[in-house]
Amino acid sequence: MAKDYYQTLGVAKDIEPAALKKAYRKLAQTYHPDRNPGDKKAEDRFKEITEAYAVLSDKEKRQQYDRFGESGFHQRYSQEDIFRNADLGDLFGNFGAGGGEDLFSQLFGGGRPRGRGPRPPAKGQDYSMEISVPLRLAIEGGERHVEYRNGDQVEQINVRIPAGIEEGAKLRVSGKGGPAPAGGRNGDLYLQIRIETDAVFTRDENNLLVNIQLPYSQLCLGTTTEVPTLQGEKRIKIPAGMQPGGKIRLRGFGVPASAGRPAGDLYAIINVEVPAQLDDQQRKLLEELAKTGL
Repeated sequence: MAKDYYQTLGVAKDIEPAALKKAYRKLAQTYHPDRNPGDKKAEDRFKEITEAYAVLSDKEKRQQYDRFGESGFHQRYSQEDIFRNADLGDLFGNFGAGGGEDLFSQLFGGGRPRGRGPRPPAKGQDYSMEISVPLRLAIEGGERHVEYRNGDQVEQINVRIPAGIEEGAKLRVSGKGGPAPAGGRNGDLYLQIRIETDAVFTRDENNLLVNIQLPYSQLCLGTTTEVPTLQGEKRIKIPAGMQPGGKIRLRGFGVPASAGRPAGDLYAIINVEVPAQLDDQQRKLLEELAKTGL
């Protein structure tokens, strides 16, 4: 089931940090386990609101959540990532007798808010690299083979590319970074997405653009033509008098819907195809048309 963090906390999407903290504290006071001993529903609710606050109180995580939605966000952040560096130290210990660090470990399995308690074993080094992804794979999603060097070893993995991913987005592959010293967990591999140019389609946010070349006579008289889409060729009507550079919209034929985002549209941009050479008949006819002012 999708998690709407704003709805979980009962706040608007444009809420300011101070008001967000106030809203969280009010809910935390109600559902804190120390005030609801043995109440599993209250404990689950406390977990939900704390996870929501950990994301929305962090500027970068909130931006990622707003940009990619719940599904896309959780492809990039594990439960441990959500609570890493979360500023909860001044909130957890103030509601009851239980210490904040102990409560956090008990509820969330050892993830640790900033500020108190012994540090866990050091994590291995995170790696970062760029990968290029064909436009159609970025739009439709699928797998991409990735090869990289991890110390003295060459690692080969298959990475799932979520449908609709955008240029510059980052994917996190858990545990595929450097080995950890002293028994800690491995680092992570972060993949920054670069989208390759496509021979047919250009992406504009959630829409696709495709250029269609037609003879001048067909723009004047009107015609029908085939337009490439992700689902195959589609025949469209070109009205008489269509101007060069004009667009014809194919609703719903753009980037497919994903992560709560509706499908985009495809725009066929109509251009004039000017022949590089004319035969004698074409030249004669054009000269006659030119005399009429066309």
